[in-house]
Amino acid sequence: MTDSPPATTQLPAQSPPVDPAETEAAGAHATPSHAAATGRLSWWHGDSGEGARRNLALVGVLVALFAIGAATRSDLYSNPDWVWANMLSILKLASVVGVVTVGMTFVIIGGGIDLSVGAIVALAGVWCTTVATQSFGAGGMIFTAIVVGVAVGLVNGTLIAYGRLVPFIATLAMLVAARGLAAEISDKQTQISQNSTINGIASTNLLGIPVLVYILAAVVIAGWVLLNRTTFGRRTVAVGGNPEAARLAGIDVKRHTLLLYALSGLCCGIAAIMLTAQATSAQAGMANLYELDAIAAVIIGGTLLSGGRGTIIGSLLGVIIFATITNLFAINGLSIEAQNMVKGGIIVAAVLIQQVQFGSLSLFFRRNRLTTS
Repeated sequence: MTDSPPATTQLPAQSPPVDPAETEAAGAHATPSHAAATGRLSWWHGDSGEGARRNLALVGVLVALFAIGAATRSDLYSNPDWVWANMLSILKLASVVGVVTVGMTFVIIGGGIDLSVGAIVALAGVWCTTVATQSFGAGGMIFTAIVVGVAVGLVNGTLIAYGRLVPFIATLAMLVAARGLAAEISDKQTQISQNSTINGIASTNLLGIPVLVYILAAVVIAGWVLLNRTTFGRRTVAVGGNPEAARLAGIDVKRHTLLLYALSGLCCGIAAIMLTAQATSAQAGMANLYELDAIAAVIIGGTLLSGGRGTIIGSLLGVIIFATITNLFAINGLSIEAQNMVKGGIIVAAVLIQQVQFGSLSLFFRRNRLTTS
């Protein structure tokens, strides 16, 4: 019996070693413009460019709404002066809800929800228009509205962060309580603002632009800087994305949650002054359903309801889109009921788009990035 020769094992073919000199030479031949273009492309398709892609899509929606308005009311849109005045009217209409939406954006990015913002605006507005408060002048009214807003926000934050209540339940209870307190203070009556300085906020223009629009711009800029250029903003994203990981990283999650709801209350106090100036009065029923408008604008703007991601600019564009829809329905003589149905459909579509975007669409961009690299 003869021994069979040993079986030879076929090793997989290996690529030849790469000469470092050749790699450096290839990098030297790459032009700076090509490298910059590649970087921009990868940024645009990556997660970092997601906010820019969504904001660009929202701008496209605004352009489409403008086109619809021009097609349905060409007699009005053919007048440039009317178009400019109508744009200012839309921004003025969006100003109060826009300020509330900035605070709501922070709360939702931080993983919470605030259903009491409309009631806080009403309570702050009623409290700052009492006879006793108005006797202190415009400064006293503004101070009172802001203090009331921040105080109620702190109560919300304390119940949620330290009382361990679900944000939905805590803020829903505050919605009812704040409306009730506002009705008790005002005795269910409309309180007239007698202060000309406060009332002039809504009627004064600077360089042809309403003061309310300037206030909205200031709040949006401050919110953008706070979210994108400060430690507070980075902690907000961390807390909303993964509270346990944020805690292990040394972030005081409870205190930060408290501050988020205080910030939302601050925005409500500012909005209360603006709304009181517009109506020259305040009552317990003012700012009705503002919480739904703010949440809808935040969702349209791309902020995840689960927290951890969102942009201030996107939320602003969401507010302007809803204000434009309201304006478009008004100039075409359509009913509020139809407008509400359209808003509801937009909210559902936005949530569905979010689910697709952070699922299959994100996978598509990753695959596309790998293919093009």
